[in-house]
Amino acid sequence: MNRNKLLLVVAVIAAVVAFFAFDLDRFLSLDYLKGQQAALGAYYAANRVQTIALYLLIYIVVTALSLPGAVILTLAGGALFGFWVGLVVVSFASSLGALAAMLAARFVLRDSVQAKFGEKLAAINAGVDKEGAFYLFALRLVPLFPFFIINLLMGLTRIRAWTFYWVSQLGMLAGTAVYVNVGTQLAQVDSLGGVLSPTLLGSFVLLGLFPLIAKKIVDAIKARQVYARWADRKPSAFDYNMVVIGAGSAGLVSAYIAAATKAKVALVEKHRMGGDCLNTGCVPSKALIRSAKMLSHIARSKEFGIAQASAQFSFAEVMERVQRVVRAIEPHDSVARYTALGVECVEGTAKITTPWTVEVQTAAGPKTLTTKNIVIAAGARPFVPPIPGLDAVSPLTSDTIWNLRELPKRMVVLGGGPIGSELTQAFARLGSQVTQVEMLPRIMIREDPEVSALVTAQFRKEGVQVLTEHKAKQFLIEGGEKILVAEHAGAEVRIAFDQVLVAVGRVANTTGYGLEDLGIGTTKQRTVQTDDYLQTIYPNIFACGDVAGPFQFTHTAAHQAWYAAVNALFGSFRKFKTDYRVIPWATFTEPEVARVGLNEQEAKEKNIAHTVTTYGIDDLDRAIADSEAHGFVKVLTQPGSDRILGVTIAGEHAGDLLAEYVLAMKHGLGLNKILGTIHTYPTLAEANKYVAGNWKRSTVTQGQWAFLSAFQAWRRGAFGLGSVLGQVGPLLKDKRPAYSPEGH
Repeated sequence: MNRNKLLLVVAVIAAVVAFFAFDLDRFLSLDYLKGQQAALGAYYAANRVQTIALYLLIYIVVTALSLPGAVILTLAGGALFGFWVGLVVVSFASSLGALAAMLAARFVLRDSVQAKFGEKLAAINAGVDKEGAFYLFALRLVPLFPFFIINLLMGLTRIRAWTFYWVSQLGMLAGTAVYVNVGTQLAQVDSLGGVLSPTLLGSFVLLGLFPLIAKKIVDAIKARQVYARWADRKPSAFDYNMVVIGAGSAGLVSAYIAAATKAKVALVEKHRMGGDCLNTGCVPSKALIRSAKMLSHIARSKEFGIAQASAQFSFAEVMERVQRVVRAIEPHDSVARYTALGVECVEGTAKITTPWTVEVQTAAGPKTLTTKNIVIAAGARPFVPPIPGLDAVSPLTSDTIWNLRELPKRMVVLGGGPIGSELTQAFARLGSQVTQVEMLPRIMIREDPEVSALVTAQFRKEGVQVLTEHKAKQFLIEGGEKILVAEHAGAEVRIAFDQVLVAVGRVANTTGYGLEDLGIGTTKQRTVQTDDYLQTIYPNIFACGDVAGPFQFTHTAAHQAWYAAVNALFGSFRKFKTDYRVIPWATFTEPEVARVGLNEQEAKEKNIAHTVTTYGIDDLDRAIADSEAHGFVKVLTQPGSDRILGVTIAGEHAGDLLAEYVLAMKHGLGLNKILGTIHTYPTLAEANKYVAGNWKRSTVTQGQWAFLSAFQAWRRGAFGLGSVLGQVGPLLKDKRPAYSPEGH
C-alpha cells in the first residue's frame, strides 16, 4: 500500500475512533433530535444558508465514513427544512456521501483486489460494464441493503463515478422522500422501529424487485418483437425438438445430448460426418505427426545407442496411412452410430428460413424441418488472405494438404500459429526443405517467449528456416519458379518454393444458411453473435463450436455443445452460462506445448498478481532415460497461496501431463494436493510433483530454515535451548525466501 493510501486509511480510522471515543453518536439519536428540534429550528430561521451548508457537510462526512446516524440525519432534514427543501438537500448530501465512500474504497482497495482476483472478477466486471447501472438502481431502491456495503462493493468494480452518482441519487430518491416526510412529523415519531416498520420495508423490497421484474418483461417483449415478422409462419406443432446444423464436434455432441434426453433431433450435414476434426484437422494431422516423429527417432538413433539406422518410405504411403487412420475413427462419428443413438441424420445443405423452419436441399429434393429449437454448429474454414498472386501459385490449406501424394521439395508455410507450426515440423521431418514465414516477432505468439524460443530452436536444429517479422507481400512466378516476396526490416526478401501452405488462422462459416435473412449478426471476430447462454437474438436459436468462438478447439466445441443443447431443451426452467474458466489446449510440435489458464505474459498484460514456479524436465529421471530431457513445467499461483492460476508445459507428452492441472483447477485443488499425491516412478508425470515441491520450498524463509537447523542441533544435544533461541531469534525476522524456484 502506497503512502497516500495509507494516509487515507489512517485518517478514516482516526475519524471513526474519535466519533465513538468522544461519544459523538449521542448527537445522532432520536431523543437528542427531538429535544433540540426547537433550538435547531430557530437557528435555521436565523441562518438558513449556514445551516444547510453545515448540515450538508455533516451528512456527507457521516455517510462517507459509513457511521451510524444517516436515518436520524434524514429525519432531521425533514424536521428542519420541510419536505421539499429537505428532500433536495438530503438527496444531494446522501448521494455525495455515498460517492465519497465509493471513491475512497476504490482508491484504497480496487487495484489490489482486481490484481489478486482479476480472473474471478472478470465476469463481474463485464456485467457491471453492461448492466451495472441497472442493478445499482435496483439495490438503491431497497433500504434493506446496507448502503455502506453497496458503496464498498461498487468501489471495487469499474463503474464510472458519474454513473454511480446519478443512479444512486435517483435510486435513493423514493426512500429519501419517505424518511424526509416522516421527519416533517417528527413530534409523532416515538422510535425508529415505527419508521422502519415491516410493512414499509416490505414495500421497499417490492419496489426494488420491480426493476428486475420489469427487465424480465422487457426481455420478453424484445423477444416477441424479434419474432413479430415471423409470427404468421410459426407452426402450431413441431416435427423436432431440435435441429442441429453441422456434424462436427459441436454438432455431434449437441445431437447426442438431445437424443440422450429423449428429444427428437435431426442432424444436418452437407459434407462429411465428423467435420474438420475428423476429416481435415485433428485426426489426420496427428497421424501425419506420428509418422514424422517415427522418422525423427530413426534420425536420432545414435542417442539411443544404435550405431546406424535408416528408413525407406514413400510419402504417398504415409499420406495413405493418414487416410486409413481417418477411416478407422470414422465409425465413431458415422451416420450408422448416431442413427442407432436416436438421431435422424439428414445429408444436405441447410438453410434457416424462419426461426422454426430449416429447409434442407437433399439428393432426393428439398425437405422442410420444423423445430422448436435450432443449434448452429457450422464450423470454420481456413482463412486465405488476399495477397497478390497467391491464387496463381495454387496454395494449400489445412483442408487441401491431405490430397498431396508427392512430397514438396521446397515448402513455404505462411503462419506461426499451432497449425502452421505442427505442419512445418512434420513436413521438415518427412524431407521437405521448409521455410516458415511469420509476420509477428515470434512464432506461437500466444505462448510465453521462452516457449516460442524453445520450439524455434528445435525447428532450426531440424533444418527449418524460421523467418519472423517477415510480411508476405506478393507471390510471383518467374521462369517457371514460384517465389514469395516478403518484407523484413524495410527490405525485400525473395523465397523460392514449390508449394505454399497457408496457415494464418480460420474464419467461422457464417454465410450461406440464412443468418442474413434472419438478421443474426456477427462479432468483430467474425463469429456468430451469442450471449452467455449461446443464444442468438432469437432465444430458440443457439450457436456453438468454431462458428461461435471464442476458442477454436474440438474439446471446447464439445464443451459449448452441452450448454447449447441443455439451454435449448430445458432453458425454460433453468439456463446455464457457458463456463470458460478452465480451458486447456496443446500444440503438438516437438517439444509439445500445453497450457491451461493464464500464462506469464497474459498475467502481466492483465496486471494479475502471480508467483511463478518452474521445474526443468531436463532433471527428470524418466525424461533422461527416454533421451527426452528437455522442456519445463511452469506454474502460476496466487501470491501467498497454492491456488493455481495457470500452467504451461513444454516437453514430451505435455498435453497428457496437463490433465492433472486441468482437474486441479476445475475442482479448486492447489499445489499442496499435487505434492501430496503419489506419482508413479519413473514417469514423466513426476514433473508435476517436482514443480509443486519447488513451490513449497520457495515458501520457506531463511529464518525458518535457520530455526529448523538450530532446532535439530539442539535435539542432537549440540547446545542448550536458550542458546538456540538466542541464535535464531534475529534470523526469524528474515522473510526472504530460502529457495528460488526459477534458479533451482
